[in-house]
Amino acid sequence: EEQARLLRDQPDQPQNPKVLRIAIIGAPNAGKSTLSNQLLGRKVFPVSKKVHTTRCKARGVVTYEDTQLIILDTPGLTSPFKAKRHKLEKVMLTDPWDSMKHADLVLVLVDVSDHWTRNCLSKEVLKCLSQFPQIPSVLVLNKVDLVKKKFILLELVTELTEGIVNGKKLEVKSVFKHNSSSSAKSPLEITQTSPPEDRAPESHCLQGADPAQECSSLDSSSDMRASESSLVTEEAEGLKCSGSRDLKNMKGWPCFQEIFMLAALRGEEVDTLKRYLLMQAKPGPWEFHSGVLTSQSPQEICDNIIREKILEYLPLEVPYGVVQVTEVWEEGPSGELLIVQNLLVPRKSHMMMLIGRGGKVISRIAQEAGQDLMNVFLCDVRLKLKVDMKS
Repeated sequence: EEQARLLRDQPDQPQNPKVLRIAIIGAPNAGKSTLSNQLLGRKVFPVSKKVHTTRCKARGVVTYEDTQLIILDTPGLTSPFKAKRHKLEKVMLTDPWDSMKHADLVLVLVDVSDHWTRNCLSKEVLKCLSQFPQIPSVLVLNKVDLVKKKFILLELVTELTEGIVNGKKLEVKSVFKHNSSSSAKSPLEITQTSPPEDRAPESHCLQGADPAQECSSLDSSSDMRASESSLVTEEAEGLKCSGSRDLKNMKGWPCFQEIFMLAALRGEEVDTLKRYLLMQAKPGPWEFHSGVLTSQSPQEICDNIIREKILEYLPLEVPYGVVQVTEVWEEGPSGELLIVQNLLVPRKSHMMMLIGRGGKVISRIAQEAGQDLMNVFLCDVRLKLKVDMKS
Protein backbone atom coordinates (compact mmCIF):
# COMPACT_ATOMS: atom_id res chain seq x y z
CA GLU A 1 0.00 0.00 0.00
CA GLU A 2 2.84 2.37 0.84
CA GLN A 3 4.58 1.62 -2.48
CA ALA A 4 1.31 2.13 -4.39
CA ARG A 5 0.74 5.46 -2.61
CA LEU A 6 4.25 6.73 -3.40
CA LEU A 7 3.87 5.79 -7.07
CA ARG A 8 0.39 7.33 -7.27
CA ASP A 9 1.06 10.64 -5.49
CA GLN A 10 2.80 13.63 -7.05
CA PRO A 11 6.58 13.49 -6.49
CA ASP A 12 8.15 15.80 -3.94
CA GLN A 13 10.19 18.39 -5.87
CA PRO A 14 13.35 20.17 -4.64
CA GLN A 15 13.94 23.81 -5.50
CA ASN A 16 15.98 23.12 -8.66
CA PRO A 17 15.29 19.51 -9.65
CA LYS A 18 17.46 17.68 -12.18
CA VAL A 19 16.74 14.37 -13.89
CA LEU A 20 18.43 11.86 -16.19
CA ARG A 21 16.73 8.84 -17.80
CA ILE A 22 19.27 6.08 -18.48
CA ALA A 23 18.66 3.06 -20.71
CA ILE A 24 21.03 0.15 -20.08
CA ILE A 25 21.25 -2.10 -23.12
CA GLY A 26 23.45 -5.00 -24.14
CA ALA A 27 23.49 -8.67 -24.99
CA PRO A 28 21.74 -11.09 -22.61
CA ASN A 29 23.72 -11.79 -19.42
CA ALA A 30 26.11 -8.85 -19.86
CA GLY A 31 25.39 -7.73 -16.28
CA LYS A 32 22.74 -5.03 -16.82
CA SER A 33 20.66 -5.93 -13.76
CA THR A 34 23.75 -6.36 -11.59
CA LEU A 35 24.91 -2.86 -12.56
CA SER A 36 21.41 -1.46 -11.95
CA ASN A 37 21.33 -3.01 -8.45
CA GLN A 38 24.76 -1.57 -7.64
CA LEU A 39 23.71 1.92 -8.76
CA LEU A 40 20.57 1.64 -6.63
CA GLY A 41 22.40 0.28 -3.59
CA ARG A 42 19.78 -2.47 -3.08
CA LYS A 43 18.91 -5.64 -4.96
CA VAL A 44 15.59 -5.02 -6.71
CA PHE A 45 16.30 -6.58 -10.13
CA PRO A 46 16.75 -10.34 -10.61
CA VAL A 47 20.22 -11.63 -11.42
CA SER A 48 21.37 -15.09 -12.53
CA LYS A 49 24.00 -16.71 -14.74
CA LYS A 50 21.35 -17.73 -17.27
CA VAL A 51 20.30 -15.46 -20.12
CA HIS A 52 16.95 -13.63 -20.19
CA THR A 53 16.57 -13.34 -16.40
CA THR A 54 15.05 -9.87 -16.88
CA ARG A 55 11.76 -10.42 -18.70
CA CYS A 56 10.43 -6.87 -18.98
CA LYS A 57 11.57 -3.30 -18.55
CA ALA A 58 11.55 -2.02 -14.99
CA ARG A 59 12.61 1.30 -13.55
CA GLY A 60 15.01 1.90 -10.73
CA VAL A 61 15.21 5.31 -9.06
CA VAL A 62 18.33 6.89 -7.55
CA THR A 63 17.62 10.16 -5.72
CA TYR A 64 20.64 12.15 -4.56
CA GLU A 65 20.20 15.70 -3.24
CA ASP A 66 18.41 17.59 -6.06
CA THR A 67 19.10 14.98 -8.75
CA GLN A 68 17.10 11.92 -9.79
CA LEU A 69 18.47 9.14 -11.98
CA ILE A 70 15.85 6.90 -13.58
CA ILE A 71 17.44 3.60 -14.60
CA LEU A 72 15.60 1.68 -17.30
CA ASP A 73 16.70 -1.93 -16.75
CA THR A 74 15.76 -3.78 -19.93
CA PRO A 75 15.79 -7.37 -21.20
CA GLY A 76 18.87 -8.31 -23.20
CA LEU A 77 18.57 -7.40 -26.86
CA THR A 78 17.81 -10.63 -28.67
CA SER A 79 16.62 -11.90 -32.05
CA PRO A 80 13.14 -13.29 -32.83
CA PHE A 81 14.72 -16.75 -33.34
CA LYS A 82 16.25 -16.80 -29.84
CA ALA A 83 13.07 -15.37 -28.34
CA LYS A 84 11.10 -18.29 -29.78
CA ARG A 85 13.70 -20.79 -28.55
CA HIS A 86 13.46 -19.54 -24.95
CA LYS A 87 9.65 -19.16 -25.10
CA LEU A 88 10.04 -15.42 -24.44
CA GLU A 89 7.14 -13.00 -24.42
CA LYS A 90 6.78 -10.51 -27.27
CA VAL A 91 7.71 -7.63 -24.92
CA MET A 92 11.22 -9.10 -24.66
CA LEU A 93 11.78 -7.90 -28.23
CA THR A 94 10.05 -4.52 -27.91
CA ASP A 95 10.92 -3.30 -24.38
CA PRO A 96 14.57 -2.31 -25.05
CA TRP A 97 13.40 -0.24 -28.03
CA ASP A 98 10.65 1.40 -25.98
CA SER A 99 13.17 2.29 -23.27
CA MET A 100 15.43 3.96 -25.82
CA LYS A 101 12.58 6.26 -26.87
CA HIS A 102 12.41 7.69 -23.34
CA ALA A 103 16.15 7.80 -22.57
CA ASP A 104 18.40 10.85 -22.22
CA LEU A 105 21.51 8.66 -22.16
CA VAL A 106 22.23 5.06 -23.11
CA LEU A 107 24.78 2.79 -21.44
CA VAL A 108 25.98 -0.03 -23.69
CA LEU A 109 27.21 -2.86 -21.49
CA VAL A 110 29.74 -5.39 -22.83
CA ASP A 111 30.88 -8.51 -20.97
CA VAL A 112 34.63 -8.50 -21.63
CA SER A 113 35.06 -11.92 -20.00
CA ASP A 114 33.16 -13.59 -22.83
CA HIS A 115 35.80 -14.50 -25.42
CA TRP A 116 33.17 -15.29 -28.08
CA THR A 117 31.24 -12.02 -28.05
CA ARG A 118 33.48 -9.30 -26.61
CA ASN A 119 35.23 -8.28 -29.85
CA CYS A 120 32.13 -6.75 -31.44
CA LEU A 121 28.77 -5.30 -30.50
CA SER A 122 25.81 -7.54 -31.35
CA LYS A 123 23.77 -6.69 -34.42
CA GLU A 124 20.76 -5.99 -32.19
CA VAL A 125 22.76 -3.44 -30.14
CA LEU A 126 24.15 -1.75 -33.27
CA LYS A 127 20.68 -1.64 -34.79
CA CYS A 128 19.33 -0.01 -31.62
CA LEU A 129 22.13 2.60 -31.52
CA SER A 130 21.79 3.47 -35.21
CA GLN A 131 18.03 3.87 -34.80
CA PHE A 132 18.57 6.51 -32.06
CA PRO A 133 21.85 8.26 -32.98
CA GLN A 134 20.70 11.50 -31.33
CA ILE A 135 20.81 9.91 -27.85
CA PRO A 136 24.27 10.24 -26.21
CA SER A 137 25.82 6.81 -25.65
CA VAL A 138 28.48 5.55 -23.26
CA LEU A 139 30.46 2.30 -23.55
CA VAL A 140 30.76 0.31 -20.32
CA LEU A 141 33.17 -2.64 -20.25
CA ASN A 142 31.97 -4.96 -17.49
CA LYS A 143 33.70 -7.85 -15.66
CA VAL A 144 37.18 -6.39 -16.28
CA ASP A 145 38.38 -8.16 -13.13
CA LEU A 146 38.07 -11.47 -15.02
CA VAL A 147 40.48 -10.37 -17.77
CA LYS A 148 44.02 -11.29 -16.73
CA LYS A 149 45.91 -9.62 -19.57
CA LYS A 150 44.84 -6.02 -19.17
CA PHE A 151 46.25 -4.82 -22.51
CA ILE A 152 43.39 -6.80 -24.11
CA LEU A 153 41.04 -4.11 -22.80
CA LEU A 154 42.83 -1.49 -24.92
CA GLU A 155 42.34 -3.63 -28.01
CA LEU A 156 38.66 -4.10 -27.19
CA VAL A 157 38.16 -0.35 -26.74
CA THR A 158 39.64 0.26 -30.20
CA GLU A 159 37.43 -2.39 -31.80
CA LEU A 160 34.18 -1.51 -30.00
CA THR A 161 34.53 2.22 -30.74
CA GLU A 162 35.94 1.80 -34.28
CA GLY A 163 38.84 3.88 -33.00
CA ILE A 164 36.74 6.99 -32.30
CA VAL A 165 35.46 8.38 -28.99
CA ASN A 166 33.66 11.72 -28.58
CA GLY A 167 34.47 12.64 -32.18
CA LYS A 168 38.20 12.08 -31.78
CA LYS A 169 40.44 9.33 -33.11
CA LEU A 170 42.04 6.94 -30.68
CA GLU A 171 45.66 5.99 -31.08
CA VAL A 172 47.26 3.19 -29.12
CA LYS A 173 50.75 4.12 -28.05
CA SER A 174 53.34 1.91 -26.44
CA VAL A 175 56.16 3.93 -24.93
CA PHE A 176 57.94 1.29 -23.02
CA LYS A 177 60.91 0.20 -21.12
CA HIS A 178 61.06 -3.13 -19.39
CA ASN A 179 60.97 -1.98 -15.77
CA SER A 180 57.97 -3.45 -14.05
CA SER A 181 59.03 -2.56 -10.51
CA SER A 182 59.37 1.20 -11.03
CA SER A 183 55.89 1.97 -12.35
CA ALA A 184 53.30 3.12 -9.82
CA LYS A 185 50.56 3.81 -12.35
CA SER A 186 47.97 1.47 -13.77
CA PRO A 187 49.01 0.31 -17.25
CA LEU A 188 45.58 1.12 -18.66
CA GLU A 189 44.77 4.75 -19.05
CA ILE A 190 42.71 6.49 -21.70
CA THR A 191 43.61 10.14 -22.03
CA GLN A 192 42.43 12.91 -24.31
CA THR A 193 44.49 15.72 -25.72
CA SER A 194 41.90 18.37 -24.93
CA PRO A 195 38.93 17.13 -22.89
CA PRO A 196 36.01 19.54 -22.50
CA GLU A 197 35.64 21.23 -19.13
CA ASP A 198 32.50 19.33 -18.08
CA ARG A 199 34.07 15.91 -18.54
CA ALA A 200 35.78 13.73 -15.98
CA PRO A 201 39.05 12.37 -17.41
CA GLU A 202 39.63 10.26 -14.32
CA SER A 203 36.57 8.20 -15.17
CA HIS A 204 38.46 6.67 -18.06
CA CYS A 205 41.12 5.12 -15.88
CA LEU A 206 41.05 1.50 -14.90
CA GLN A 207 42.67 1.32 -11.51
CA GLY A 208 43.39 -2.04 -9.94
CA ALA A 209 43.76 -2.82 -6.25
CA ASP A 210 47.52 -2.84 -6.65
CA PRO A 211 48.57 -0.86 -9.75
CA ALA A 212 52.24 -1.77 -9.45
CA GLN A 213 51.32 -5.43 -9.34
CA GLU A 214 49.11 -4.99 -12.42
CA CYS A 215 52.03 -3.48 -14.31
CA SER A 216 54.34 -6.33 -13.46
CA SER A 217 51.72 -8.93 -14.39
CA LEU A 218 51.26 -7.21 -17.74
CA ASP A 219 55.00 -7.34 -18.36
CA SER A 220 55.34 -10.99 -17.45
CA SER A 221 52.25 -12.24 -19.26
CA SER A 222 52.92 -10.71 -22.67
CA ASP A 223 55.68 -9.93 -25.13
CA MET A 224 54.98 -6.21 -24.85
CA ARG A 225 57.69 -4.42 -22.95
CA ALA A 226 55.49 -1.98 -21.14
CA SER A 227 55.20 0.18 -18.12
CA GLU A 228 52.33 2.24 -19.49
CA SER A 229 49.73 1.98 -22.27
CA SER A 230 47.43 4.75 -23.29
CA LEU A 231 44.90 5.66 -25.91
CA VAL A 232 45.48 9.19 -27.15
CA THR A 233 42.71 10.90 -29.06
CA GLU A 234 43.06 13.11 -32.10
CA GLU A 235 40.38 15.07 -33.90
CA ALA A 236 38.37 12.92 -36.30
CA GLU A 237 37.51 15.23 -39.14
CA GLY A 238 34.06 15.14 -40.66
CA LEU A 239 32.66 12.47 -38.33
CA LYS A 240 28.88 12.55 -38.13
CA CYS A 241 26.79 10.09 -36.17
CA SER A 242 23.87 9.48 -38.43
CA GLY A 243 21.43 6.60 -38.50
CA SER A 244 22.14 5.75 -42.13
CA ARG A 245 25.00 3.32 -41.59
CA ASP A 246 25.82 -0.02 -43.13
CA LEU A 247 25.44 -2.27 -40.08
CA LYS A 248 26.47 -5.39 -41.97
CA ASN A 249 30.17 -4.59 -41.80
CA MET A 250 30.18 -2.72 -38.48
CA LYS A 251 31.75 -4.22 -35.36
CA GLY A 252 31.72 -1.18 -33.10
CA TRP A 253 30.03 2.18 -32.66
CA PRO A 254 32.08 5.35 -33.38
CA CYS A 255 29.73 7.71 -31.52
CA PHE A 256 30.39 6.83 -27.86
CA GLN A 257 31.02 9.89 -25.69
CA GLU A 258 32.78 8.12 -22.83
CA ILE A 259 34.29 4.76 -21.87
CA PHE A 260 34.07 3.15 -18.44
CA MET A 261 35.74 -0.03 -17.21
CA LEU A 262 34.26 -1.68 -14.14
CA ALA A 263 33.33 -4.90 -12.33
CA ALA A 264 29.64 -4.54 -11.46
CA LEU A 265 29.39 -7.70 -9.36
CA ARG A 266 32.15 -6.51 -7.03
CA GLY A 267 31.10 -2.86 -7.23
CA GLU A 268 34.49 -1.76 -8.58
CA GLU A 269 34.40 1.68 -10.26
CA VAL A 270 30.56 1.77 -10.10
CA ASP A 271 30.72 4.92 -7.96
CA THR A 272 32.81 6.60 -10.67
CA LEU A 273 30.11 5.85 -13.23
CA LYS A 274 27.41 6.99 -10.80
CA ARG A 275 29.13 10.36 -10.27
CA TYR A 276 29.38 10.82 -14.03
CA LEU A 277 25.65 10.07 -14.47
CA LEU A 278 24.71 12.57 -11.74
CA MET A 279 26.80 15.21 -13.53
CA GLN A 280 24.95 14.56 -16.81
CA ALA A 281 21.50 15.26 -15.32
CA LYS A 282 19.59 18.19 -16.82
CA PRO A 283 17.09 20.58 -15.19
CA GLY A 284 13.64 19.02 -15.12
CA PRO A 285 10.91 17.79 -12.74
CA TRP A 286 11.32 14.52 -10.88
CA GLU A 287 9.17 11.62 -12.08
CA PHE A 288 9.10 9.74 -8.78
CA HIS A 289 8.82 10.51 -5.08
CA SER A 290 12.21 10.53 -3.34
CA GLY A 291 11.09 7.50 -1.30
CA VAL A 292 10.66 5.32 -4.39
CA LEU A 293 13.41 2.84 -5.25
CA THR A 294 11.69 1.03 -8.12
CA SER A 295 8.54 1.24 -10.22
CA GLN A 296 7.88 -2.46 -9.61
CA SER A 297 5.18 -3.59 -7.21
CA PRO A 298 6.26 -5.75 -4.24
CA GLN A 299 4.58 -8.72 -5.93
CA GLU A 300 6.64 -8.20 -9.10
CA ILE A 301 9.85 -8.01 -7.05
CA CYS A 302 8.86 -11.23 -5.29
CA ASP A 303 8.14 -13.03 -8.60
CA ASN A 304 11.45 -11.88 -10.05
CA ILE A 305 13.52 -13.02 -7.07
CA ILE A 306 11.88 -16.47 -6.98
CA ARG A 307 12.36 -16.84 -10.74
CA GLU A 308 16.01 -15.88 -10.33
CA LYS A 309 16.52 -18.86 -8.00
CA ILE A 310 14.59 -21.21 -10.31
CA LEU A 311 16.87 -20.16 -13.19
CA GLU A 312 19.90 -20.77 -11.01
CA TYR A 313 18.98 -24.30 -9.89
CA LEU A 314 17.21 -25.83 -12.90
CA PRO A 315 19.17 -26.98 -15.97
CA LEU A 316 19.04 -25.84 -19.59
CA GLU A 317 15.65 -24.64 -20.87
CA VAL A 318 13.60 -26.15 -17.99
CA PRO A 319 13.13 -22.97 -15.86
CA TYR A 320 11.75 -20.94 -18.79
CA GLY A 321 8.57 -23.07 -18.77
CA VAL A 322 7.72 -22.47 -15.08
CA VAL A 323 4.60 -20.36 -14.40
CA GLN A 324 4.33 -18.60 -11.02
CA VAL A 325 0.96 -18.09 -9.32
CA THR A 326 0.79 -16.24 -5.98
CA GLU A 327 -1.95 -17.75 -3.80
CA VAL A 328 -1.35 -15.95 -0.49
CA TRP A 329 0.07 -12.47 0.18
CA GLU A 330 -0.79 -11.16 3.63
CA GLU A 331 0.61 -9.71 6.81
CA GLY A 332 1.05 -12.14 9.69
CA PRO A 333 0.18 -11.52 13.37
CA SER A 334 3.70 -10.30 14.18
CA GLY A 335 4.04 -8.03 11.14
CA GLU A 336 5.81 -10.64 9.00
CA LEU A 337 4.93 -11.07 5.33
CA LEU A 338 3.31 -14.42 4.47
CA ILE A 339 3.70 -15.52 0.84
CA VAL A 340 2.52 -18.76 -0.74
CA GLN A 341 3.38 -19.26 -4.40
CA ASN A 342 2.47 -22.17 -6.66
CA LEU A 343 5.00 -23.09 -9.36
CA LEU A 344 3.35 -24.73 -12.37
CA VAL A 345 5.45 -26.92 -14.68
CA PRO A 346 4.51 -28.59 -17.99
CA ARG A 347 6.00 -32.04 -17.34
CA LYS A 348 6.35 -34.50 -14.49
CA SER A 349 10.11 -34.75 -15.10
CA HIS A 350 10.37 -30.98 -14.61
CA MET A 351 8.40 -31.31 -11.37
CA MET A 352 10.85 -33.91 -10.05
CA MET A 353 13.81 -31.66 -10.94
CA LEU A 354 12.25 -28.64 -9.25
CA ILE A 355 11.39 -30.53 -6.07
CA GLY A 356 14.70 -32.40 -5.95
CA ARG A 357 15.59 -35.49 -3.97
CA GLY A 358 13.95 -35.24 -0.57
CA GLY A 359 12.66 -31.76 -1.47
CA LYS A 360 16.16 -30.29 -1.26
CA VAL A 361 16.01 -28.11 -4.40
CA ILE A 362 12.65 -26.44 -3.69
CA SER A 363 13.64 -25.94 -0.02
CA ARG A 364 16.87 -24.23 -1.03
CA ILE A 365 15.06 -21.99 -3.52
CA ALA A 366 12.51 -20.99 -0.85
CA GLN A 367 15.22 -20.33 1.74
CA GLU A 368 17.43 -18.18 -0.53
CA ALA A 369 14.50 -16.28 -2.08
CA GLY A 370 13.04 -15.65 1.38
CA GLN A 371 16.35 -14.18 2.58
CA ASP A 372 16.58 -11.89 -0.47
CA LEU A 373 12.99 -10.73 0.05
CA MET A 374 13.78 -9.85 3.69
CA ASN A 375 16.70 -7.74 2.49
CA VAL A 376 14.49 -5.94 -0.04
CA PHE A 377 11.37 -5.41 2.09
CA LEU A 378 13.25 -4.93 5.40
CA CYS A 379 10.84 -7.18 7.30
CA ASP A 380 10.50 -10.87 8.19
CA VAL A 381 9.24 -12.99 5.28
CA ARG A 382 7.74 -16.48 5.47
CA LEU A 383 7.80 -17.94 1.98
CA LYS A 384 6.20 -21.25 1.03
CA LEU A 385 6.57 -22.72 -2.47
CA LYS A 386 4.40 -25.48 -3.94
CA VAL A 387 4.93 -27.36 -7.23
CA ASP A 388 2.10 -28.56 -9.48
CA MET A 389 1.58 -29.69 -13.03
CA LYS A 390 -0.03 -27.26 -15.46
CA SER A 391 -3.63 -28.25 -16.05
